[in-house]
Amino acid sequence: MNYNHRLQKAFLHAPTLPLSEDSKYILISDCHRGNGSSSDNFLKNQHLYFAALQHYYAQGFTYIELGDGDELWENRSMQQIIDVHSNVFWLLSKFYQKKRLYLLYGNHDIIKKSPKKAEQFFESYSCPSERKDLPLFPGITFYSGLILKDSEQQKDIYLTHGHQTDFLNSNLWQLSRFLVRYVWGPAERMGFHDPTSAAKNNKKKRRAEEKLTNWAQSKGHILITGHTHRPMIGTADAPYCNTGSCVHPRCITCIEVEHRCMTLVKWTMNTRADQTLYVAREVLADPICISEYTKNPSAS
Repeated sequence: MNYNHRLQKAFLHAPTLPLSEDSKYILISDCHRGNGSSSDNFLKNQHLYFAALQHYYAQGFTYIELGDGDELWENRSMQQIIDVHSNVFWLLSKFYQKKRLYLLYGNHDIIKKSPKKAEQFFESYSCPSERKDLPLFPGITFYSGLILKDSEQQKDIYLTHGHQTDFLNSNLWQLSRFLVRYVWGPAERMGFHDPTSAAKNNKKKRRAEEKLTNWAQSKGHILITGHTHRPMIGTADAPYCNTGSCVHPRCITCIEVEHRCMTLVKWTMNTRADQTLYVAREVLADPICISEYTKNPSAS
């Protein structure tokens, strides 16, 4: 099975969500929430992420996570991740209670696709402030893909993680997990980089982006993924976008979908003139609207 078939399969039974002038979606991926140790790449940006979530919750956005939300290749215990980042999961549970939370799985958290694992991990969590277990995401399903169905029938937006371009990260994910957990993870702590990772290998990154762009062009869809950690907004000729990640050195990036337009933004820490710090939302690229994408008559 080549990458085209793997991508097509991701959307075979994908649920659809409405995309209209009133729709408000925030697309985030590759948080890689960890266990709070020195290898937890999410830890340095957790306050930025929480501030962004508070903003999007208050503004009525629906949160869609495009995979690799939790780092389950390096870490065995999902419970430990939830305990360390309990404030994050508390806020995500509020999105879920409002029916404004949709979660996809990526290669680093692919075990979430198992309904048994989803129930085991996310049925409830221990709330420190109330000293009791509270519902987290009871009955949740993790998807391989989602489709934002355009109400004006111009272009639908297809959402998936993006690891499907890589045979090692999709078909052989158990081998990749073993290598990350027992070889490249320990090696990275000594200063080496994982050469198999699309996020850390520019050649693999470009190859993955080319495949994802080709798929979007051939199908006539707008495709948004994560996986490579390189944020971008596509064009009419190359309708492929990427949310980036939450593990950049000094920021998190995401894509806002509002009024049938997409805006690439970052959340970072800035300094005022009086030297106080604040969390800032910065627009990285001008919004591009669905109407700006030309419709491909050969789309399937």
